[in-house]
Amino acid sequence: MYESLLNLSSDPVAEFERLQRELQQVLGPGLGRPGSIRALASGAFPAINVGSTPSSMEIYAFVPGVDPSSLDLQIHRGLLSISGERQPVRIAEEGNCSVYANERYAGRFKRTVSLNDEVDTDKVEARYCDGVLRISLPRRETSQPRRIAIQ
Repeated sequence: MYESLLNLSSDPVAEFERLQRELQQVLGPGLGRPGSIRALASGAFPAINVGSTPSSMEIYAFVPGVDPSSLDLQIHRGLLSISGERQPVRIAEEGNCSVYANERYAGRFKRTVSLNDEVDTDKVEARYCDGVLRISLPRRETSQPRRIAIQ
């Protein structure tokens, strides 16, 4: 592994990705480490997208197969926590079935997102549709952009 350090390319991103592949070979995959230097930990459940508009912060949590009544959303000290439990799927209740791969996450989970001070936590809305939990966090009126008239 050390001899590869002598053959450095001119592309630093390619070098990081090569080094990451070598580390995954040594340490093994699936240890909660990022699947890419540009991503969150692989296997993190639920996967989330976070974005913003001028008037709100939008969070999408992808929770297919989770009963919405088992989800718990809490905001405490500037952190939004999404937690719940995903029940395991029984592949074959009857007969003999050998499982060769089981990649679907099952069990308790919790994801936390840091919120900025501009979010009005009293007006948060959450909607669940087709396995996607959409959380809309409006910005406070004072932090939204506004046009000022010139006289």
